[in-house]
Amino acid sequence: MSLDLLLVVVAALWGAATGALLPRAAYRFSAPSGEEWRECCPREHPVAGWLGRARCGQCPAGTAPYGPPATSPATVTALVCAALAAATGTRPELAVWLLLAPAAVLLAVVDLRVRRLPDPLTLPLAGAALALLGLAALLPEHAGRWTTALLGALALGAGYGVLFLINPAGMGFGDVKLALAAGAALGWYGWSAVMLGTLAGFLLGALYGGALVVARRAGRKTAIPFGPFLLAGVFLGVLAGAGAA
Repeated sequence: MSLDLLLVVVAALWGAATGALLPRAAYRFSAPSGEEWRECCPREHPVAGWLGRARCGQCPAGTAPYGPPATSPATVTALVCAALAAATGTRPELAVWLLLAPAAVLLAVVDLRVRRLPDPLTLPLAGAALALLGLAALLPEHAGRWTTALLGALALGAGYGVLFLINPAGMGFGDVKLALAAGAALGWYGWSAVMLGTLAGFLLGALYGGALVVARRAGRKTAIPFGPFLLAGVFLGVLAGAGAA
């Protein structure tokens, strides 16, 4: 087995293992508006911890899990990590992408479930992205620039902030906070990656919204969760940037 293939396999296993731990956190963060996170299962039993299956040990045997099944986030995270490893190779920033990927999948799941991007996830993700990329910049053979990552975070955060001020109903403030981390990841590979990832996110969101309208499952003014598409754009931009580096 070649080193590149081994790297992809290891990354996929990492993604599957970490993704399988996300269902409980996804349930707890998928709280109603006004709550930071859920403290109890649907039968009002306290939920302990953040990682693992979304199943309550105090509920009767045979009770369905109260959160998403572990296979879904595990599969998605495994595929994301494998693709990142294939594009990035042995460069040190791969470790950063593999550490950030499970958190990104978790945010996408929560936004799809309740249309919110919790502050305990978005703001630390931005700080972690910049800190980890700063460490990667100190290592040999890295293929990005930390300065551009910082500027990308500021530029994309400001851009989304302007969109939020213009149309608060169409752009949530959680998207603005998530844009900081998105800009950092894309900015690592330069402004072309920032542009590509940003445009890809808006295009994917527009296609999804248009498909809902055509299927008569939503109107033109129906709000949709934009976080998953923002993150999908980042994923595509990072893949393109890593492949071109």
